[in-house]
Amino acid sequence: MDVLRGFALSGLFLVHMMECYELYWAKPQPGPIVDTVFLFFMGKSFSLLALCFGFSFFILMDRAAKRGVDFTARFAWRLLMLVGIGTIHSLVYRGDIIQLLAMMGFVLLLADRIKDNRILLALAIAALSGPVLIVSFFAAAAGAGWANASPNHWVDPAMAAYTGGSFWDYFTANLWVGQLPKWWFMIETGRLLEILGLYLFGLVLGRIGFFARPEAFAKVRWIALGIAVPLAIALELVREPAASWVIDHGYGEAAARELRYLLSSWLGLAGSAAWALLLIALFQGWGRSLLRVFAPVGRLTLTFYVAQSVVFVPTFYNWGLGLWDDWDAQTRLVVALIAIAAQMGFAQAWLARYHYGPLEWVWRALTYRTWDIPFRRARPKLATAA
Repeated sequence: MDVLRGFALSGLFLVHMMECYELYWAKPQPGPIVDTVFLFFMGKSFSLLALCFGFSFFILMDRAAKRGVDFTARFAWRLLMLVGIGTIHSLVYRGDIIQLLAMMGFVLLLADRIKDNRILLALAIAALSGPVLIVSFFAAAAGAGWANASPNHWVDPAMAAYTGGSFWDYFTANLWVGQLPKWWFMIETGRLLEILGLYLFGLVLGRIGFFARPEAFAKVRWIALGIAVPLAIALELVREPAASWVIDHGYGEAAARELRYLLSSWLGLAGSAAWALLLIALFQGWGRSLLRVFAPVGRLTLTFYVAQSVVFVPTFYNWGLGLWDDWDAQTRLVVALIAIAAQMGFAQAWLARYHYGPLEWVWRALTYRTWDIPFRRARPKLATAA
């Protein structure tokens, strides 16, 4: 799980770097590098993190249950603390997902009361099918006014402050108006329900021991991988032609947009499934030694996610170095890969001396409402001569 989480974080970071932490969308410049990173990681890395979140919930609840402890109230408090961390981080980077994942996490407390995995799986499939986009597509095709209106997330009053404003302009934008496009995007593209579905699916995978006993699911994993990869390829190939067909047959731009969103959502899910299954297969075989470098990164996910923003938001935004329109895609990719390698080395060195990352330790201390949480590893005692 640490490997999956570390890989997902690295993929998400690559996307953020290609996006110049969202400023790319002020003046998009597609190209081979940007398109390739978006194809392989956009939507997929985020989905992997959401899946890991659902599985991590199972781990915490299951460990507590085995000790005879009801962790429900503690987990709710833990989520509340994470909401606080995410809210603070959103003032640095408005695209923060910590706050979103934490707020959606409260649904897991209700889902945990459903003991029938078949019900949870059915709910997950329903959520992942994209009901919001399906309804919007048919409504737009039928000519409904609300469905044919421009999406609210297309309106971004904060972008001018990010690309040309002062620090105060940027900060005040992040307090409110800068947050609105993100939340509208999550609502209008069905991402909220997608997160819910991934949470439920991660919970089910935890219950059946999918990650704890990977050898027991080897055949299922290979079959699923054989489905996920061709499905992802097919969705990528059909997405634009399908949208064009909708327009050519008179159903309108809005219907094409919603269909494109829907197919992109399914593509993201198929791609994330393919990544997860491929990484598990490699980790169970010859790729274990190569993939282990992601494990320490996965254990410091919260710290690194915030640190990435602290470093690169001022790198790209106007109030800092303002390099968003100076660095080309190749430069951003090279810097991102160097940063990922540096994080791998730092994480390994850090965890050799400390039990947790800095923010992971703070979150744990807040969860248990005590600062008496071991942080530094005990140094091995030197053997003394007799």
